[in-house]
Amino acid sequence: MVKKERKVNVSGKPKHSLDANRANGGMKDGRSAATVRRLKMYNTRPKRNSKGNILKHEFQSKELPSTRIQPDRRWFGNTRVVNQKELEFFREELQTRMSSNYNVILKEKKLPLSLLNDHQKQARVHLLDTQPFEDAFGPKKKRRRPNLLASDYESLLKRADGSQDAFEQKLASDPSLEASEGDGSRDLVRHTMFEKGQSKRIWGELYKVIDSSDVVVQVLDARDPQGTRCYHLEKHLKEHCKHKHMVFLLNKCDLVPAWVTKGWLRVLSKEYPTLAFHASVNKSFGKGSLLSVLRQFARLKSDKQAISVGFVGYPNVGKSSVINTLRTKNVCKVAPIPGETKVWQYITLTKRIFLIDCPGVVYQNSDSETDIVLKGVVRVSNLQDAAEHIGEVLKRVKKEHLKRAYKITEWNDENDFLVQLCKLSGKLLKGGEPDLMTAAKMVLHDWQRGRIPFFVPPPRQEDETTEGLNAVIKEKDSLVDTDKEAAAMRAIENVVSSQQLRNVPVQRDLFTDNELNGCDNNDSDPLPPTDS
Repeated sequence: MVKKERKVNVSGKPKHSLDANRANGGMKDGRSAATVRRLKMYNTRPKRNSKGNILKHEFQSKELPSTRIQPDRRWFGNTRVVNQKELEFFREELQTRMSSNYNVILKEKKLPLSLLNDHQKQARVHLLDTQPFEDAFGPKKKRRRPNLLASDYESLLKRADGSQDAFEQKLASDPSLEASEGDGSRDLVRHTMFEKGQSKRIWGELYKVIDSSDVVVQVLDARDPQGTRCYHLEKHLKEHCKHKHMVFLLNKCDLVPAWVTKGWLRVLSKEYPTLAFHASVNKSFGKGSLLSVLRQFARLKSDKQAISVGFVGYPNVGKSSVINTLRTKNVCKVAPIPGETKVWQYITLTKRIFLIDCPGVVYQNSDSETDIVLKGVVRVSNLQDAAEHIGEVLKRVKKEHLKRAYKITEWNDENDFLVQLCKLSGKLLKGGEPDLMTAAKMVLHDWQRGRIPFFVPPPRQEDETTEGLNAVIKEKDSLVDTDKEAAAMRAIENVVSSQQLRNVPVQRDLFTDNELNGCDNNDSDPLPPTDS
């Protein structure tokens, strides 16, 4: 039998199906070069020894890493050791420094803040303050039972009586708690509209903003700064968030005379850095000062890639308007009514500064329903009886301003004032009856939108701003450790002090010449400062 001669590929072109260099030759089902390489990869197997360990693999790295560890004593011991006396001394120094709100902790990540600041739950546990270490721990300990507050029943009873007396004295000294009267009477339950800004969701939004912010800007109404402050928030930042910074911003400074704005700047600057502001996209005041302060805070936080600035405050004080002014365009939805901002939102100002808008929060205080309405917390259109709040408006606003605004010369009480206003404005019902509700809402709308002039004058004090600022600057210079950071601290002080010397924009048609010059501020006290 004659064997057939095997055909030889004389042309030299690859024709095997597992050859990556083979041309398809117009075949639709031919394997591509990528498919051939993938199929060859499946056939590769690692070489193993008798125990199954891999000895060699085609895809294994041929370069072995350097596994030698540098011999260093830091691997076998803690080199960051501090003595107990040095730690206590540093704690005392830190507390004295941080008692001033103008001081800033630099390089926070390198400080063991958990050792320097005792937690509230751990602050009560100090066994070694009452007894030595040998008696509390170790083989010769003498502490067999827990130390109770009272050794027997009589001492426990005396302690309970003492705490009850202390609680009753505290309750009697607090004027805001009216439920401690002997007759046991209580106020009627308020309508739910007067509890706006106090829900659990709103407070959750507030704490989200606080936790995410490096600098907290509390926006205050320049007409009543003390009444729109949140002392609870300031106390929370002092106790739990010492690394965060607080800045006061007096918005709506164009609705009060210039001497009122400068007086409040002097008063509030003793506690926190305070700036005056007029929110307007086209004609603003204080925008450059606020931007320069935020840039200096960004320089102080040089270890972070960017800082976040949260804006908090009462409803309708202008938080979203301030953000729109800084961005010079409408990035936040604004309205002259409270409750327009529902959730928090991030806005980019620069590459290193982010702004956070927060819904308005109403803090727990002893305000009446009329105070809540006049602070702008409640929407006037939702009031069921707006006429009962007009009497307080007539008390707080000067008579000459009401005459000029509504062309009414004389009135006996608030009801007479509303009747005359209805006749002048044509707000009448069937049969010529005056529509008191509509007229009262008109007055409250004008009050909330600043058409009726009103302000709380600042307390009288001597001019001590220059001495106080110089003392703060010297204290900061001793705290900071580099020229760059010292320059940033001095720049913040210069911005705060220089704004008190600038001309503040004022709507001059709202006030008389004597009020603008501050000549009659002795006898014009529309409202005493609000205690919140």
